Amino acid sequence: MNNTRPRFKRVVLKLSGEALMGELSYGVSPAKLAEVAEEIIALGALRVQVVVVVGGGNIFRGLRSDQYGVGRVAGDHMGMLATVINSIALGQAIRAAGAAVCVMSAFDIKQVAETYTVEAAEARLVRGEIVVAGGGTGNPFFTTDTAAVLRAAELGADVVLKATKVDGVYDDDPIVNPSARRFDSITYREVMDRGLKVMDQTAVSLAMERRIPIMVFALSSRGSMAGIIAGEPIGSLIAGEER
Repeated sequence: MNNTRPRFKRVVLKLSGEALMGELSYGVSPAKLAEVAEEIIALGALRVQVVVVVGGGNIFRGLRSDQYGVGRVAGDHMGMLATVINSIALGQAIRAAGAAVCVMSAFDIKQVAETYTVEAAEARLVRGEIVVAGGGTGNPFFTTDTAAVLRAAELGADVVLKATKVDGVYDDDPIVNPSARRFDSITYREVMDRGLKVMDQTAVSLAMERRIPIMVFALSSRGSMAGIIAGEPIGSLIAGEER
């Protein structure tokens, strides 16, 4: 057993749907799915309770529903169903790798996922299971970023781990602008005032209200999640004051 004392005891991990695509242009990459599952299970080895919130953009993005002649509410419902598909896939990968997992949905779809409630999720976490919370918030007009912060607030998580394509928060897109400045830490207010796109403003505002820190890191860096838990200087911290 790993005797390292974890920096956080309970975390919410926010993954985009695109994070599961790997090198594919659509859908879920089996290799990437297995890799992400192993990274999540490694947190359990550090005695950390884990809730995972997955987006659905690799399958359907509600914000683009007008391109398909679908209204925003219906499009968001389709997007929420896409997150459940990703959650089921991730749950299966975690189970196949040997860890106990419970896939939940914010709306009733009992044939394939347990309906999410705070009490049910809490019970699963206490039993040592990984909880994969699909379905977003269960309501249209809210992103899965907001769902992740909401679950963190409901379940008393110590931090939201936001996995991205880059290694932290920048003042511009570092993929487009090589001169973009990276922040080791930044306040919630500055993220919102600068209009930084690391998370949507509703999510950041809720995190600020509930004083939930957000750690932004690159998913592509193997071992980064476990490194954050161990206290290594990985990624960027969004919190209430400069650190």
